[in-house]
Amino acid sequence: MTNTLYIHEIHHLHSEWNSVMDLTRDEILSFENRLQEIAKANTRKDILLQVEHFQNPFIRQKEILDALRHDIHEDELRIAENVKEDSVAVEHIKLEENFRLKDGIQTFQKIFNKLRSEYILFMAKIL
Repeated sequence: MTNTLYIHEIHHLHSEWNSVMDLTRDEILSFENRLQEIAKANTRKDILLQVEHFQNPFIRQKEILDALRHDIHEDELRIAENVKEDSVAVEHIKLEENFRLKDGIQTFQKIFNKLRSEYILFMAKIL
């Protein structure tokens, strides 16, 4: 299955994804800061194990965000190359949608939403 979009549509998707990733990174940093506070305030082994359980996935999610941001940048370069080839008709150029990138973003969001839900349940339980 191929889907083509106008360049401005692809660029708009990239902008949306970057904004969501910025918010997600801020959210992860907030979660990490709160986990550090909980770790400092608690000596219970079960709580400290749960804190560690969340710290590692948050680190991994930030790495994935960085990789996705890189992939978006690469796709923007692909767009720029096409614009260079025909800058007169830029408003009418359609390019194939990058399904690998789109799938990566959607998969990341599913995994992060699940992690966020688990984190919120943990926080509700210990507070």
